[in-house]
Amino acid sequence: MDTPIHLTYMRRALALARRAEGRTSPNPIVGAVIVKGGRVVGEGYHRRAGEPHAEIEALRAAGESARGATMYVTLEPCAHHGRTPPCTEALIAARVAEVYYAVGDPNPRVNGQGHAQLEAAGVAVHRGLCEDEAREPNRPFFKHITTGQPFVIAKFAMSLDGKIATRTGDSRWITNEASRRRGHELRNITDAILVGAGTVLADDPQLTTRLTPLFRFCETGEGPGVRHPLRIVADSRGRVPLSARVFDPALAGQAVLATTAAAPPAHCAELAARGVEVWTLPADSQGRVSLPALLDEIGRCGMLTLLVEGGSELLGAFFAGNLVDRAWAFVAPLIIGGQEAPGPVGGPGVERLAQAIRLCRLQVEMLDGDLWVQADVV
Repeated sequence: MDTPIHLTYMRRALALARRAEGRTSPNPIVGAVIVKGGRVVGEGYHRRAGEPHAEIEALRAAGESARGATMYVTLEPCAHHGRTPPCTEALIAARVAEVYYAVGDPNPRVNGQGHAQLEAAGVAVHRGLCEDEAREPNRPFFKHITTGQPFVIAKFAMSLDGKIATRTGDSRWITNEASRRRGHELRNITDAILVGAGTVLADDPQLTTRLTPLFRFCETGEGPGVRHPLRIVADSRGRVPLSARVFDPALAGQAVLATTAAAPPAHCAELAARGVEVWTLPADSQGRVSLPALLDEIGRCGMLTLLVEGGSELLGAFFAGNLVDRAWAFVAPLIIGGQEAPGPVGGPGVERLAQAIRLCRLQVEMLDGDLWVQADVV
């Protein structure tokens, strides 16, 4: 099944799927290619929720040529009515002869049913071609569909000696322009971004995606340009002032105050009047916004990915709660020093090395002298 020609077509479908990375929530990213007589006769990808699935795009492009053809699709075809009709019915109606799909769909409404429906209709079905390659970009979808929570990425920039600021709080800029651009590229494919009240009070960030308007997020140059994730401020007591730039109604995108019952009602009402959404959530044992409750709320909004950008106490709480799926670290060739200079992950930390959070699947890249490290939490 994994002959070079089959791999070529499935990898083409995977490349198509990535054109919509960060744009399809709460749906997965999916690409499809239809081949007949050794020639691609149709292809497509799912662009955003509510629009046709990849299989339908490919079938429309193929037309009558789909009859007797082979489809390569990155995810098991759906077998249920949602915002769009079942793809299995469309494939059967088009008389596609054979389907290769890379990975099964864990959605209980699919989860093997798409495979079974196609086989019952006489379609030859094969599962597992490029499975690992297909699973990786859809990990946020798989987590959301099984837990109801978003995939959490912890991002921080630090000096070589592990400092995110000097002892006086000076932090602009530790990393270089190339690293900062990569950070904005990550925002561009993320549904929501989160910071704590301390970060807003110290840095007054906008949390928007600052890329050129002509930026295209996929390597082919197609697809929509810059998008701005939902801006969330975790502020349990309503300390962040109305004048904070993150709450500016003139900024692109939507802002959210994630707070608790301890926040002054008048403060919340004033923010709501400015167009800021207010989520009043349970507090944890220390009076802070409950992070599991916050993740549940983000998941209920249909968001698959959350970027946590700080500060150190918020990142420390996420790591301590075992709530991080992936870490993005930008390391600059600087030595800041100082016992009072903060590190990226606060809180009490672990007592023994055996308790340290382990990372795996490291990827490392140089960005004009800075070091970029991406790793998954074990």
